[in-house]
Amino acid sequence: MTSHDFLARLKVPVVSAPMFLISGPQLVVAACRAGIVGAFPTPNARPIEALDLWMREITEALARARDEQAAETIGPWCANLVTHSSNTRLADDLRLIAQYQPPIVVTALGSPKPAMQTVHGYGGLVIADVTNLTLARKAVAAGADGLACICTGAGGHTGSLSPFAFVSAVREFFDGLVIVGGGITDGWGVAGAVASGADLIYMGTRFIATQESMADAAYKQMLVDCTVDDIVVSAGLTGTPASWLKPSLRARGMDPDNLPAAPPRSYDSNDVDKPSKWRDIWAAGQGVGAIKAVDTVDTVVKQLQAEYASAGQRFSSKLQGKIHHGS
Repeated sequence: MTSHDFLARLKVPVVSAPMFLISGPQLVVAACRAGIVGAFPTPNARPIEALDLWMREITEALARARDEQAAETIGPWCANLVTHSSNTRLADDLRLIAQYQPPIVVTALGSPKPAMQTVHGYGGLVIADVTNLTLARKAVAAGADGLACICTGAGGHTGSLSPFAFVSAVREFFDGLVIVGGGITDGWGVAGAVASGADLIYMGTRFIATQESMADAAYKQMLVDCTVDDIVVSAGLTGTPASWLKPSLRARGMDPDNLPAAPPRSYDSNDVDKPSKWRDIWAAGQGVGAIKAVDTVDTVVKQLQAEYASAGQRFSSKLQGKIHHGS
């Protein structure tokens, strides 16, 4: 697989972003079947035996899907791998990645180097999750096939750069695959990001509020009820800046305006107790206000397609108007 050979097959250039405690096999498969990229973070599956089962479930379900619908309509799946030094399960994760061969692997919270040999060995793509230009340059130097540029407005762990500024700066030194994420929740935003130079858009928050996500029903409803004013960014929970829903913090007895100082970072996928600590503290990106209902993934993708097409028509009309005016 080359960096761009799957893009033309996607219904809309979107990745259902890998989300902690949210993305599981059902969401991944539904996204791929709907014609976008389906992704999940490997730490969602604990212990390691669960990751084996998840990857088997995904690969078998997509094999069945290819028998039921045209193979070219099915998007590729993606595993999000934590390469931070605190992850003691990295070697086991890589062993299963070598076995099940996800076409795309996104590395996060560390260098992409640990995944290179394994993923390139079977012809997969390695995308590095980055939040600034320094990390982007390091990832490119390490040989990453693409960059996932996490910008301000993203749900969960977030960046601080504007999507437009980040993509523009990256394109000055990198012509590989660029994914951008941060507050993009509709097809209009997708079109704007593509016009700015991105190839794909990370979209997480929109897919939390789907029937196939693992989110609690109350979480999904909170997304429907909230707006961007209900978001607070803090490093006080995980040690890394992240976007949280204020109502979920209040429900846990926390003051969104007075959150604790950042604790030490730890991303060990062998810590089987850690996920339970975050089940009732909920994240969301700045595009939360665009969510009006809890829908199926297929319904969401069809809406994104329609919005993306409308955005393209609007842009084309504006461009033609400029051409005619200039002539």
